[in-house]
Amino acid sequence: MMVWVLRDPRATPEGLGLIPSFLSADDPRPAREQFHERYVFGGWQPIAALTLIAGECLKYPGDPPLWPIAETQLGDERIILYPASIVAIVQPDGSFEAARMD
Repeated sequence: MMVWVLRDPRATPEGLGLIPSFLSADDPRPAREQFHERYVFGGWQPIAALTLIAGECLKYPGDPPLWPIAETQLGDERIILYPASIVAIVQPDGSFEAARMD
């Protein structure tokens, strides 16, 4: 079981839903591949218009910023969960992809 750090004081482990179950530390593949295989409602489909501000806040043009609810580490990838079931995979160099997994 992977350890998820709750970042929002209102967050609960139960409130994270099924998303944490899509990742396994015992699987050597990157998060993107694990999410794509295990999220049966469309796989991993990145949202290109999102930007990552200060390494943690997601921003979609015209919308307010999204702040992290929870995060975990998978190898050298940082996995961040946001409201509306949006998940970001952040690489060590700061590059990222984010997708909605509702």
